[in-house]
Amino acid sequence: MNYEDILYEVRGGAAWITINRPDKMNAFRGRTCDELIHAINKAGYDREIGVIVLAGAGDKAFCTGGDQSAHTGQYDGRGTIGLPMEELHAAIRDVPKPVIARVQGYAVGGGNVLCTICDFTIASEKAVFAQAGPRVGSVDPGYGTAFLARVVGEKKAREIWYLCRRYPAAEALAMGLVNAVVPHAQLDAEVQKWCDEIMEKSPAAIAIAKRSFNMDTAHQAGIAGMGMYALKLYYDTEESREGVRAFQEKRKPEFRKYAK
Repeated sequence: MNYEDILYEVRGGAAWITINRPDKMNAFRGRTCDELIHAINKAGYDREIGVIVLAGAGDKAFCTGGDQSAHTGQYDGRGTIGLPMEELHAAIRDVPKPVIARVQGYAVGGGNVLCTICDFTIASEKAVFAQAGPRVGSVDPGYGTAFLARVVGEKKAREIWYLCRRYPAAEALAMGLVNAVVPHAQLDAEVQKWCDEIMEKSPAAIAIAKRSFNMDTAHQAGIAGMGMYALKLYYDTEESREGVRAFQEKRKPEFRKYAK
């Protein structure tokens, strides 16, 4: 597969997969998701690879979720909502290698969900974490909600989703969303340190451990699939479209006008 939206590089047994859309704050469109799924599976089943690093190009953003310019009721690719999110999330969880989210800036919306699902998240002190769904007429009815509650606790997860506040890296570390926070200039070195430590360990033992960790939330995949169908119907409403319009027009949305 010829990659257009991502970069794929191997560094000492670690596959670095970078979303390369800095002009779009590394937001993903349909093609981005397809390329990420392909690259994650390619690295995940390559015996020479011991760990996968998921990153975003530039200094401003790790990933800001779905590209709103490619969202007019449905996104621009395949999948239930035009983005194969269930497949992307499953790929991260199912590959028998640890996946590290390297976060140097904003991890917002679907980007925040990616951090939640990855095995580890290592952040720059400049990183910011947030949800945006209810602010732009969207939601993640699968891992983004229920699994986030598993990671940070029920009350905090509801706060993150309902209020769409921004959380600096130190606060994300305190709530358990992040494993480590380091000075911005040391981020790559810290990620490499974690990769090197992983590479010293038994790959079979880690693969078994990862499968075991994910076992009691495996049912979430089915819930996510059903939720995406509900989300598809929601995207066809004026309430959801108002969120997209307001985002593109850089104004506050007036959701209550369209609530039924």
